[in-house]
Amino acid sequence: MTVAEYIADFIEEKKMDFVFQYPGGMITHMIDAIGTRDKVEIYSLLHEQSIAFAVSAVGRLSNLPAIAFATSGPGATNLLTGIGDCYFDSVPALFITGQVNTHELKGDSGIRQLGFQETDIVSMAVPITKLAIQITDPNQIVEVLEDAYHLAIDGRPGPVLIDIPMNIQRTQIDVHVKKSAVKKESLSVGLEGKIEELIKILLTAKSPLFWIGNGIHTSKSEALFIELNKILNIPVVTSLHSIDLLESVDPNKVGMIGAYGNRWSNMSIKHADCIIFLGTRIDIRQTGANTSIFDQIKTIRVDNDHAELDNRVQADIKINAKLDVFLKSFILQAVDFKFSFSEWHQKITSLKKDYPIENEVSIQKGEINPLELFQKISKNSHVNTIYCADVGSHQMWAAQSLAFKKGDRFLTSGGMGSMGFCLPAAIGAALYEPSKNVVAIIGDGSFQMNIQELHSIFHHKLNIRIIIINNHSLGMIRQFQDTNFKSRHFGTVWGYSCPDFCKIAKSYQIPSKRIEECLNVDLGVAWLLKGKGPKLLEVLISGQLNVYPKIAFGQTMDKMEPDFSPIAVEST
Repeated sequence: MTVAEYIADFIEEKKMDFVFQYPGGMITHMIDAIGTRDKVEIYSLLHEQSIAFAVSAVGRLSNLPAIAFATSGPGATNLLTGIGDCYFDSVPALFITGQVNTHELKGDSGIRQLGFQETDIVSMAVPITKLAIQITDPNQIVEVLEDAYHLAIDGRPGPVLIDIPMNIQRTQIDVHVKKSAVKKESLSVGLEGKIEELIKILLTAKSPLFWIGNGIHTSKSEALFIELNKILNIPVVTSLHSIDLLESVDPNKVGMIGAYGNRWSNMSIKHADCIIFLGTRIDIRQTGANTSIFDQIKTIRVDNDHAELDNRVQADIKINAKLDVFLKSFILQAVDFKFSFSEWHQKITSLKKDYPIENEVSIQKGEINPLELFQKISKNSHVNTIYCADVGSHQMWAAQSLAFKKGDRFLTSGGMGSMGFCLPAAIGAALYEPSKNVVAIIGDGSFQMNIQELHSIFHHKLNIRIIIINNHSLGMIRQFQDTNFKSRHFGTVWGYSCPDFCKIAKSYQIPSKRIEECLNVDLGVAWLLKGKGPKLLEVLISGQLNVYPKIAFGQTMDKMEPDFSPIAVEST
């Protein structure tokens, strides 16, 4: 069989049911080989960046790699933002790019380009993939595909990219080439002793916290963590990517920490005497630049990526382990002990009451409060709702205020922070989970980044409910300009505008409504969530609303704007 036919067989064998593409000349052999089979569906979106974000969504929900095909040159480079999104957020994914024929490759000639659309995508992708490789021998494909698939999943998940010249795609190969054995690293050495030490700390602790990150999801450890915390009864703060792990009614759930975290969550760090970090990068968006708040706190850090253990916060106990292995061992040892932190829970409850979330934005009479809007949407949504949020003010308002039920998920572009993520990610989520409601939360600026995918939503008749939070500006950067540039709104208000989104939705045959007063919120939410199929609700809010609370940059993370002022200029 040809290389292209082998790739099609491989996709069937691995049950990779979600193949995304944007057509291009250099991938036609592979797409044709896949398309002539009945078991795998090919989904065509309207931009290569979109197929990368759709793959990202499927990977986040399944913890298995979906696959995207793009042609050489602009097709391949358009994937890069989505590949970076998968890399920084630890999402397994497989990207295959077509390349010009081998005799058209420039090689070491020193010229810029030989073949039409020839582009060295491998060199560009190396820093944001676990593996990026060009196939130079047709018989490589057997071993490379197998290794790439497992590499995307094993350890800390991430994307891989395989670049295949067009003439190699149509070359006959020996399919009996032996597949390589994929080695899996064991990270459980000395684990029991570390957990014994940890239990001793918890038995004397007065105010411990779990600080959990995306690693709980990527290691498929959600149920294990919930089981462990029923034993320990320790309050839990979450990063942006793990806000959906516990139901909002769970008595152990504190809230989201970070640059735009819930005020009471960030303040709880100041009162903690012990923090157990599980699968979190503890990046600057989580803590702010000043990490001195951790100096007097006993810290334990668990991560399967050894490099992360020494990043930013130096832990007293470092455990390099797979989270599922760690949690299973922890449960076995912790079940024999009794833990009670009732006074600590009361303290956190008091902090929550002192700083109600809906008071964090200042609105005029009659205006819509986005925090209250998202509370109403999530309280009235069905169980097992998938929320996809784009990047910007709306993203943080949603993360601060959504009320999660059991089985809900929250997908967003965290490390890459890419505007344009939401609409194609919602498509990937809706295709992967067709029985669930998908709510796409988008700002007016983000929506225009991949607005063409409204057609894909209509074409596939997807059950996606789109909420556009329209403040007629790029609000998060406008807020940054207010703080640091004397309200010079270049590009965010000045020189920026947006179209009539309801008219655009109508042109794609998607029902739409617009609300601009708080009196219409309940009717708008009820309309949006009722029935099946795509809908679009445009919500007009004030262009002057800021996202608060926000860490006062340069201060410790418990000191948040507007109560405190920044003493340094933030990096984002």
